[in-house]
Amino acid sequence: MKNEELNKEQSFQEPSRREFLKKGALALGAIHIIPSHVLFSKPEIRNKAGEIVQMASKVPSDRVNLACIGIGNRGEQVINDFDRTGLSNVVALCDVDMGAPHTTRIMEKHANARRFKDFRALFDQNNVQFDAVVICTPDFSHFPITMHALKSGKPVYVEKPLARTFQENELLMQAAQKYGVVTQMGNQGHSEANSFQFKAWKDAGIIKDVTSIACHMNSRRRWHGWDTSMSTYPQAEPIPETLDWDLWLTTAEHHDFNKDFANGQWRCWYEFGMGALGDWGAHIMDSFHRYLDLGLPEEINAVKLDGHNPLFFPQATTLDFKFPKRNEMPAVTVTWYDGLENLPTLPEGYGVSELSADIPAAGTGQIEQRTLNPGKIIYSKDLTFKGGSHGSTLSIIPEEAANDMKSSLPEVPKSSSNHFANFLLAVKGEEETRSPFEVTGPLSQVFSLGVLAQQMNTNLKFDRKKKVITNNKVANELLNGTPPRKGWEEYYKL
Repeated sequence: MKNEELNKEQSFQEPSRREFLKKGALALGAIHIIPSHVLFSKPEIRNKAGEIVQMASKVPSDRVNLACIGIGNRGEQVINDFDRTGLSNVVALCDVDMGAPHTTRIMEKHANARRFKDFRALFDQNNVQFDAVVICTPDFSHFPITMHALKSGKPVYVEKPLARTFQENELLMQAAQKYGVVTQMGNQGHSEANSFQFKAWKDAGIIKDVTSIACHMNSRRRWHGWDTSMSTYPQAEPIPETLDWDLWLTTAEHHDFNKDFANGQWRCWYEFGMGALGDWGAHIMDSFHRYLDLGLPEEINAVKLDGHNPLFFPQATTLDFKFPKRNEMPAVTVTWYDGLENLPTLPEGYGVSELSADIPAAGTGQIEQRTLNPGKIIYSKDLTFKGGSHGSTLSIIPEEAANDMKSSLPEVPKSSSNHFANFLLAVKGEEETRSPFEVTGPLSQVFSLGVLAQQMNTNLKFDRKKKVITNNKVANELLNGTPPRKGWEEYYKL
């Protein structure tokens, strides 16, 4: 598509978009606008014997039409994962850097998909109909795009973490509930054996009385080796011809372009990313956070921050998250370790650290094998468990204890669908999503609180009911993050 055609396709009226954002809640609340995927739903069909011949569906065909926003690097991987389900069509591609080397391949694969640079133009146009939205943009821009999708009544799949700030996560949970659409966060291990096993073992009383959990991710990160005395952001560089840099910034305050902000490098900076915790926390903590009903912590302690810098993440971090007693479950301390040599103490009989086969390749290549691969160690009153990341299951350690428990272990149900198929089937009305925002929002808020402790290099006390930080006024104000740029304020209003 020529540049002038692309520009024409993505054009939109600024006043009408503002009006949409302001009145979206009123319109949906007053007359309950019904999205096309519901209007054209197909009923369940049974034969004379009462057997289901056709499952009910909420989309007009057997495939869900997807609009994909953020299509390079991790976005390309996610689009390919949706393709492999055989349940979807890609009908629209949107990226602020269309035609760059990292977006060209997926554009060629889906040559018939309509193309947009501005996600707002995608939602405003009427030329291409889509049933659901897939969002794989940098962490800081998840919020405005996801909020726009929710207000448009579109089911939405967004990569982890859900959003960057505590307030943004809160607003997305409220919006998902208000607009009643299907939601899923992209922590794909939550649709694999790890999640089903944890729930089955907890329900059977195998996992009980947990008091301490060590979570570790000690592979090299993009900012490792940076000058920790840095006091300013990197200098301006020429903006690539294909990139709309102002649109890339979305809600963030203006920064001049530099290659160390783009193509995954955004993960290094507090203003744009969530560091190792936001990147890997959802893949390591998701199951125990959900099924131990942890919710929000009451303390976040910065135990170790090697090479602290207020602009980018430490060279090594140890954080303690303290969760109070919940009903009959005791208080739990979850300790997070990142940094090349910042390792937790391993219990006797730990054995070999395995690397999960379902971890996707990083933008810089496959995750490196290390002495201690990403995972967790769970300590309960009677048993100790070790587990990896993503879909990896738990093992009881030491081996002698595992042998003693073999006859007591319950059967673990198998997943009916992977994470991508689960979302598509939920859009069709045939399953419920396993990581909806009401589940993954509080988990993402845990990461926001941890990142705030990292950035401020301090310990925080948190009131779980009022959702405020009680011992640091500045930190409490930063739960909302910095104010959005002019023109983006409406996304923060329901």
